Amino acid sequence: MAFFISTTQLPFQKVLPLIIIILLLFVLLPYAHSIHFNFPRFEQSSKIDYKNDSFAANGAIELTRNTLQENITQSTGRAIYSAPVHIWDAKTRILTDFNTQFSFIITGILNGKDYYGDGFTFFLSPNRFTIPPGAGGGNLGIYSDNNSTENQLVAIEFDTFRNTGWDPPSLPRHVGININSRVSLNATALKPTSGNILVYKGDALVSYSASTKDLSVFLSMDVNGTSSGFGENPDLSWNVDLRDVLPEWVDVGFSASTGEGVELHQILSWEFNSTLEIREAGTGEQPNNKDGKKTGLIAGMAVCGAVLSAGIGGLVLFGLKRKRYRRRNEEGVAFDVEMNDVFERGTGPKRFSYRELLLATRNFSEDGKLGEGGFGGVYRGFLGEMNLDVAVKRVSRGSKQGKKEYVSEVKTISRLRHRNLVQLLGWCHERGELLLIYEFMPNGSLDSHLFHKKRLLGWAARYKIATGLASALLYLHEEWEQCVVHRDIKSSNVMLDSNFNAKLGDFGLARLVDHEHGLQTTVVAGTMGYLAPECVTTGKASKESDVYSFGVVALEIACGRRPVERKAEASKVMMVEWVWELYGRGLLLDGCGREAREGI
Repeated sequence: MAFFISTTQLPFQKVLPLIIIILLLFVLLPYAHSIHFNFPRFEQSSKIDYKNDSFAANGAIELTRNTLQENITQSTGRAIYSAPVHIWDAKTRILTDFNTQFSFIITGILNGKDYYGDGFTFFLSPNRFTIPPGAGGGNLGIYSDNNSTENQLVAIEFDTFRNTGWDPPSLPRHVGININSRVSLNATALKPTSGNILVYKGDALVSYSASTKDLSVFLSMDVNGTSSGFGENPDLSWNVDLRDVLPEWVDVGFSASTGEGVELHQILSWEFNSTLEIREAGTGEQPNNKDGKKTGLIAGMAVCGAVLSAGIGGLVLFGLKRKRYRRRNEEGVAFDVEMNDVFERGTGPKRFSYRELLLATRNFSEDGKLGEGGFGGVYRGFLGEMNLDVAVKRVSRGSKQGKKEYVSEVKTISRLRHRNLVQLLGWCHERGELLLIYEFMPNGSLDSHLFHKKRLLGWAARYKIATGLASALLYLHEEWEQCVVHRDIKSSNVMLDSNFNAKLGDFGLARLVDHEHGLQTTVVAGTMGYLAPECVTTGKASKESDVYSFGVVALEIACGRRPVERKAEASKVMMVEWVWELYGRGLLLDGCGREAREGI
């Protein structure tokens, strides 16, 4: 909803009716019972209620007993979010959408037997639902032996032991959708299926659509260290109206159990999103809230008073802020138009949806963060449909310079094709996010090997990297249709593929110029230590200043040290000056690092 107000200054007596209308609109707006939480790791004190044998350890939820020093057979446990979730409203019959994503590991323990079990579930149950008697073994910590259909339970089960009588005979280890019963209405194999698999590791995405009533499950399993990624279509789904099977307020969480066969059940991370909009006030009270209506009335009056005060104060400042808002809005629209025009005109990189990248990077998990630049972070991702590892650059929100670099990078690198340049695979401009997708470089950046001892590089590898970088510069400066001045050549922008081939990346500062003209700029851009002296004094970048930066990287490769070492002796702080002095004294090879010198 948006409000547009005339720019004419209005006297207060004319503004007062407008304030009253706004207040009425606030009263009539839907009440939102939304919930969002994200646990990248777990602690015993987090907002999780641990039941029976479950507990938090080493940043994960252990759903059942997990040490061989105690009896881990016949163990049950449950971990539940501490607050109930409102999934539908009895008075209006409005139903919520929700989605949840979690990472898990199941570790089978043979323990003298040739089988293990039994599995875990993600479930929705009535608030304060207790673990019933006989919930161990194949009942997965939530069902009783009588398997009553009055359970009011919706569960996604990850079942590793086939129980005769209710588990699918053709799927001994499976993922299933259960409604009010331990019998799966729809199931798929828990992959991989071949051999005596002892460890299942993966991610699950469970979503529910209030409009279609589809409960869908997407799986991304780790096979031999490689994630399969989420597919475009769900691995299994079932059509169900949750209003028919669950109460208004539910608990959400995980349960697990072991029988005579045992295994460990770990939840590594968990994110949940739900939004319920109620069109009428006074509905959807939380369980056991006797004073809910009274509290709601007091809260409503307080909100109206606060809005009235804020509205009067806001109108005083409105005229001052309106001009600034209009200018920013015009800039934003112009930016969107420019980007769409630039991107859609391109022929190489493709457009990705924000959802694809959210799934690929596991919601931009910090565990998958590859690095942090001046204008945002870079995250590792896996595109299941393309079976491809990627690096996703995420520009920081609100960064004007980051937006400029985003457009500049796509304008430049999307048109370039060379074996020694990082390939841009795609882009995404949605929900205020600016994202660039590159090929993944498994050996990281050059500086990580030179200075962080990620892997020692011999002279042959160093020479190969230097010549690869030189080849990239020759292409940019002379061989492409226009001259590309990179302006930020440094070892951290030189990436290494699986064969240690150098690939130049990060074209955020790059500029296109005609071959016969130089680049004219008065803004110093680049990184100190790599900048040519004339760039610092005049602000002008050129092919020659790029070559100077290349020379600094070449010296880094040969010397094994950074361009500026502030803690070194005074004569050695600046690498270029130090090497120049050695050259003058005929001692040039004294500047070589030990690893490089061995191969010369």
